[in-house]
Amino acid sequence: MMPLILVLLFASIQVAAVFLARSTALNAAQSGVNAQRTYQAGNGAGVDSASRFLKGAGGWLVGWEKAGPTCETTTTDVTCTVSGRSLSVVPGVDFAIQQTAHGTVERVTPP
Repeated sequence: MMPLILVLLFASIQVAAVFLARSTALNAAQSGVNAQRTYQAGNGAGVDSASRFLKGAGGWLVGWEKAGPTCETTTTDVTCTVSGRSLSVVPGVDFAIQQTAHGTVERVTPP
């Protein structure tokens, strides 16, 4: 009975790590969108903001440095994507994580 309990314990911790990694990636993407969508934001403001968030968020999302956060801006919209892998609690078990946030660019419009 004890091996089953240990497997369930580690599986539940791994599931929690995946959800924390997804939450971290989504919050970083939202941080990037919020920085990039401001009126006359400079190029790379969203990527810088998302990277700062990820550096300060702990190690729940690993491997995000390889691709880095990406932000695409059009005249009306901003989309930021953060990718990585979940922290592995069970050796050899991790999951790919990708979260995207979207927002509208602040701009002056005629009345």
